[in-house]
Amino acid sequence: MSDAKCRICRRVGEKLFLKGERCYTPKCAIIRKPYPPGVHGPKRKERFRKSEYGTQLKEKQKVRYLYGISERQFENYVYKSLKNPSKDVAATLAALLESRLDNVVFRLGFALSRSVAHQMISHGHIVVNGGVVTIPSYKVHIGDLITLNKKLSDSGTVKHLDITLKKHEVPPWLDLDREKKIGKVISTPLLDEFITLYNMKSIIEFYSR
Repeated sequence: MSDAKCRICRRVGEKLFLKGERCYTPKCAIIRKPYPPGVHGPKRKERFRKSEYGTQLKEKQKVRYLYGISERQFENYVYKSLKNPSKDVAATLAALLESRLDNVVFRLGFALSRSVAHQMISHGHIVVNGGVVTIPSYKVHIGDLITLNKKLSDSGTVKHLDITLKKHEVPPWLDLDREKKIGKVISTPLLDEFITLYNMKSIIEFYSR
């Protein structure tokens, strides 16, 4: 039986890198089965019609799946972005999504996927400014320090990180001390730095209908 996360990628027709390292190997489902899941998958045409609505829906679903959040959570981020018309709504939405703690843990290389980062936070393995935070949606701010819980750091669970972090590149708005395994938020995420593959303006239009 195919993995639920792999089915999501096949459903939207592209890699969302939800399975960490597996997504970079020939075992990736999108490579082995480049068609929608289901009995009629190989014969099924693109699920989302090439109408304006279909295009907007597809973009919304891709980004929502990418960050692993519910429809209600995603709507809240969009409507919060729309409340401040003086700023670029699309950039504000992207910054809100990127500022989630589970995403930051993933971006720092402490976890191989956002879903793994989500679990680490829920289990009390992540520390922000010296205190354990167990809410994956927690919003980080400039100056925040993110590190691993000492109990986790002393275990064999994160030994692979020394190797992983050496080759891991963090986005410009984050700073990482690879030896001490301490991440820091140094600026606000910018739209064009991390999500150029997704049409955020199209998503805003979807919710503005």
